[in-house]
Amino acid sequence: MIEKKIRPIWPIYAAGGVWILCGLVLPLYTLWAILVAAILSLAVYGLSMKLAPSKTILVPDPSPSYHTGEEEVDALLGTARKDLDSLHLLNDIIEDPSLSSQIERMEKAGNAILEEIQKNPAKGLRIRKFFVYYLPTAVKVLTSYAKFSRQSSAGANAKELMAQVESNAATIATAFEHQLDSLYTAEVLDISADIDVLKAMAQSESLPGMEVGHETSAK
Repeated sequence: MIEKKIRPIWPIYAAGGVWILCGLVLPLYTLWAILVAAILSLAVYGLSMKLAPSKTILVPDPSPSYHTGEEEVDALLGTARKDLDSLHLLNDIIEDPSLSSQIERMEKAGNAILEEIQKNPAKGLRIRKFFVYYLPTAVKVLTSYAKFSRQSSAGANAKELMAQVESNAATIATAFEHQLDSLYTAEVLDISADIDVLKAMAQSESLPGMEVGHETSAK
Protein backbone atom coordinates (compact mmCIF):
# COMPACT_ATOMS: atom_id res chain seq x y z
CA MET A 1 0.00 0.00 0.00
CA ILE A 2 1.14 3.55 -0.73
CA GLU A 3 -0.03 6.94 0.45
CA LYS A 4 -1.83 9.23 -1.98
CA LYS A 5 -2.69 12.85 -1.28
CA ILE A 6 -6.03 14.21 -2.48
CA ARG A 7 -6.23 17.97 -2.75
CA PRO A 8 -9.50 19.65 -1.70
CA ILE A 9 -11.47 21.18 -4.54
CA TRP A 10 -13.25 24.01 -2.73
CA PRO A 11 -10.22 26.40 -2.74
CA ILE A 12 -10.62 26.49 -6.53
CA TYR A 13 -14.24 27.54 -6.12
CA ALA A 14 -13.19 30.17 -3.57
CA ALA A 15 -10.66 31.62 -5.99
CA GLY A 16 -13.29 31.63 -8.73
CA GLY A 17 -15.69 33.40 -6.39
CA VAL A 18 -13.17 36.21 -5.99
CA TRP A 19 -13.29 36.84 -9.74
CA ILE A 20 -17.08 36.98 -9.63
CA LEU A 21 -17.05 39.50 -6.78
CA CYS A 22 -14.37 41.57 -8.46
CA GLY A 23 -16.46 41.58 -11.62
CA LEU A 24 -19.29 43.16 -9.65
CA VAL A 25 -17.23 45.96 -8.09
CA LEU A 26 -14.25 46.46 -10.40
CA PRO A 27 -13.95 47.34 -14.08
CA LEU A 28 -12.39 44.08 -15.21
CA TYR A 29 -12.03 45.49 -18.71
CA THR A 30 -9.02 47.43 -17.38
CA LEU A 31 -5.56 46.00 -16.76
CA TRP A 32 -5.23 47.20 -13.17
CA ALA A 33 -8.55 45.62 -12.18
CA ILE A 34 -7.53 42.30 -13.73
CA LEU A 35 -4.25 42.39 -11.80
CA VAL A 36 -6.06 43.17 -8.53
CA ALA A 37 -8.52 40.31 -9.11
CA ALA A 38 -5.69 37.91 -9.94
CA ILE A 39 -3.73 38.82 -6.81
CA LEU A 40 -6.80 38.53 -4.58
CA SER A 41 -7.81 35.17 -6.08
CA LEU A 42 -4.30 33.77 -5.58
CA ALA A 43 -4.29 34.99 -1.99
CA VAL A 44 -7.67 33.40 -1.29
CA TYR A 45 -6.60 30.16 -2.96
CA GLY A 46 -3.39 29.98 -0.90
CA LEU A 47 -5.23 30.71 2.34
CA SER A 48 -7.91 28.14 1.53
CA MET A 49 -5.30 25.46 0.87
CA LYS A 50 -3.78 26.10 4.30
CA LEU A 51 -7.16 25.90 6.00
CA ALA A 52 -8.08 22.72 4.11
CA PRO A 53 -4.93 20.58 3.83
CA SER A 54 -4.70 17.64 1.47
CA LYS A 55 -6.27 14.37 2.61
CA THR A 56 -4.00 11.32 2.69
CA ILE A 57 -5.44 7.92 1.81
CA LEU A 58 -3.93 4.48 1.30
CA VAL A 59 -4.15 2.92 -2.15
CA PRO A 60 -2.70 -0.32 -3.53
CA ASP A 61 0.79 -0.23 -4.99
CA PRO A 62 0.80 -0.18 -8.77
CA SER A 63 0.95 -3.76 -9.95
CA PRO A 64 4.58 -4.64 -10.65
CA SER A 65 5.63 -5.81 -14.06
CA TYR A 66 6.71 -9.43 -13.94
CA HIS A 67 9.43 -10.77 -16.23
CA THR A 68 9.93 -14.43 -15.43
CA GLY A 69 10.55 -15.45 -19.02
CA GLU A 70 7.17 -17.20 -19.16
CA GLU A 71 4.55 -14.93 -20.72
CA GLU A 72 1.56 -16.84 -19.36
CA VAL A 73 3.04 -16.98 -15.88
CA ASP A 74 3.74 -13.23 -15.99
CA ALA A 75 0.10 -12.58 -16.84
CA LEU A 76 -1.09 -14.85 -14.02
CA LEU A 77 1.20 -13.11 -11.53
CA GLY A 78 0.03 -9.66 -12.60
CA THR A 79 -3.64 -10.56 -12.21
CA ALA A 80 -2.98 -12.30 -8.90
CA ARG A 81 -1.18 -9.21 -7.57
CA LYS A 82 -4.26 -7.10 -8.26
CA ASP A 83 -6.50 -9.69 -6.59
CA LEU A 84 -4.29 -9.79 -3.49
CA ASP A 85 -4.37 -5.99 -3.31
CA SER A 86 -8.16 -6.22 -3.45
CA LEU A 87 -8.11 -8.75 -0.62
CA HIS A 88 -6.06 -6.34 1.47
CA LEU A 89 -8.52 -3.51 0.88
CA LEU A 90 -11.46 -5.77 1.69
CA ASN A 91 -9.78 -6.75 4.94
CA ASP A 92 -9.60 -3.07 5.88
CA ILE A 93 -13.32 -2.70 5.20
CA ILE A 94 -14.60 -5.88 6.85
CA GLU A 95 -14.99 -5.42 10.59
CA ASP A 96 -15.59 -9.00 11.70
CA PRO A 97 -12.35 -9.95 13.55
CA SER A 98 -12.67 -13.69 12.92
CA LEU A 99 -13.21 -13.24 9.19
CA SER A 100 -10.43 -10.67 9.06
CA SER A 101 -7.97 -13.17 10.54
CA GLN A 102 -8.87 -15.69 7.83
CA ILE A 103 -8.35 -13.06 5.12
CA GLU A 104 -4.91 -12.39 6.59
CA ARG A 105 -4.14 -16.11 6.17
CA MET A 106 -5.23 -15.89 2.53
CA GLU A 107 -3.05 -12.83 1.98
CA LYS A 108 -0.03 -14.43 3.62
CA ALA A 109 -0.33 -17.63 1.59
CA GLY A 110 -1.07 -15.73 -1.61
CA ASN A 111 1.94 -13.44 -1.26
CA ALA A 112 4.17 -16.42 -0.49
CA ILE A 113 2.90 -18.16 -3.63
CA LEU A 114 3.72 -15.15 -5.78
CA GLU A 115 7.21 -14.91 -4.31
CA GLU A 116 7.89 -18.59 -4.97
CA ILE A 117 6.55 -18.45 -8.54
CA GLN A 118 8.76 -15.44 -9.25
CA LYS A 119 11.77 -17.48 -8.17
CA ASN A 120 10.61 -20.64 -9.93
CA PRO A 121 8.22 -19.70 -12.77
CA ALA A 122 8.04 -23.30 -13.97
CA LYS A 123 5.85 -24.00 -10.94
CA GLY A 124 3.31 -21.38 -11.98
CA LEU A 125 1.24 -23.54 -14.28
CA ARG A 126 1.12 -26.33 -11.68
CA ILE A 127 -1.24 -24.22 -9.58
CA ARG A 128 -2.99 -22.40 -12.39
CA LYS A 129 -6.31 -23.19 -10.71
CA PHE A 130 -5.30 -21.00 -7.77
CA PHE A 131 -4.76 -18.02 -10.06
CA VAL A 132 -7.86 -18.41 -12.21
CA TYR A 133 -10.34 -19.80 -9.67
CA TYR A 134 -9.47 -19.83 -5.96
CA LEU A 135 -8.11 -16.30 -5.69
CA PRO A 136 -10.58 -14.38 -7.92
CA THR A 137 -13.53 -16.31 -6.47
CA ALA A 138 -12.44 -15.43 -2.93
CA VAL A 139 -12.23 -11.76 -3.93
CA LYS A 140 -15.68 -11.89 -5.53
CA VAL A 141 -17.31 -13.53 -2.51
CA LEU A 142 -15.64 -11.22 0.00
CA THR A 143 -16.55 -8.17 -2.09
CA SER A 144 -20.21 -9.18 -1.84
CA TYR A 145 -19.79 -9.73 1.90
CA ALA A 146 -18.28 -6.27 2.36
CA LYS A 147 -21.10 -4.72 0.33
CA PHE A 148 -23.84 -6.42 2.34
CA SER A 149 -22.12 -5.71 5.66
CA ARG A 150 -22.45 -1.97 5.02
CA GLN A 151 -26.19 -2.23 4.42
CA SER A 152 -28.24 -1.51 7.53
CA SER A 153 -31.22 -3.53 6.30
CA ALA A 154 -29.77 -6.53 4.50
CA GLY A 155 -32.30 -9.07 3.26
CA ALA A 156 -32.53 -12.73 4.19
CA ASN A 157 -30.49 -13.85 1.17
CA ALA A 158 -27.73 -11.37 1.98
CA LYS A 159 -27.60 -12.48 5.61
CA GLU A 160 -27.45 -16.12 4.51
CA LEU A 161 -24.55 -15.37 2.17
CA MET A 162 -22.69 -13.52 4.91
CA ALA A 163 -23.18 -16.43 7.30
CA GLN A 164 -21.85 -18.86 4.69
CA VAL A 165 -18.79 -16.70 4.08
CA GLU A 166 -18.06 -16.47 7.80
CA SER A 167 -18.42 -20.23 8.31
CA ASN A 168 -16.34 -21.18 5.25
CA ALA A 169 -13.59 -18.55 5.41
CA ALA A 170 -11.24 -20.89 7.27
CA THR A 171 -11.74 -23.54 4.59
CA ILE A 172 -10.88 -21.04 1.86
CA ALA A 173 -7.77 -19.93 3.75
CA THR A 174 -6.72 -23.56 4.16
CA ALA A 175 -7.15 -24.10 0.42
CA PHE A 176 -4.78 -21.20 -0.19
CA GLU A 177 -2.23 -22.72 2.19
CA HIS A 178 -2.54 -26.13 0.52
CA GLN A 179 -1.80 -24.49 -2.81
CA LEU A 180 1.35 -23.01 -1.29
CA ASP A 181 2.35 -26.39 0.16
CA SER A 182 1.84 -28.04 -3.22
CA LEU A 183 4.62 -25.89 -4.67
CA TYR A 184 7.10 -27.72 -2.46
CA THR A 185 5.65 -31.23 -2.80
CA ALA A 186 8.06 -32.23 -5.55
CA GLU A 187 11.01 -30.90 -3.54
CA VAL A 188 9.93 -32.90 -0.49
CA LEU A 189 9.62 -36.02 -2.63
CA ASP A 190 13.05 -35.38 -4.13
CA ILE A 191 14.62 -35.05 -0.68
CA SER A 192 12.85 -38.20 0.50
CA ALA A 193 14.20 -40.05 -2.53
CA ASP A 194 17.72 -38.81 -1.76
CA ILE A 195 17.44 -40.07 1.81
CA ASP A 196 16.30 -43.47 0.53
CA VAL A 197 19.33 -43.57 -1.76
CA LEU A 198 21.65 -42.76 1.14
CA LYS A 199 20.09 -45.50 3.25
CA ALA A 200 20.49 -47.97 0.39
CA MET A 201 24.15 -46.97 0.01
CA ALA A 202 24.73 -47.44 3.73
CA GLN A 203 23.19 -50.90 3.62
CA SER A 204 25.25 -51.85 0.55
CA GLU A 205 28.38 -50.99 2.54
CA SER A 206 27.40 -53.61 5.14
CA LEU A 207 26.54 -51.01 7.74
CA PRO A 208 23.17 -52.26 8.97
CA GLY A 209 21.41 -49.96 11.39
CA MET A 210 23.34 -46.90 10.24
CA GLU A 211 21.29 -43.78 10.82
CA VAL A 212 21.54 -41.24 8.03
CA GLY A 213 22.60 -37.86 9.35
CA HIS A 214 24.29 -39.22 12.48
CA GLU A 215 27.93 -40.21 12.89
CA THR A 216 28.72 -43.76 13.95
CA SER A 217 31.05 -44.04 16.89
CA ALA A 218 34.25 -46.02 16.46
CA LYS A 219 34.63 -49.03 18.66
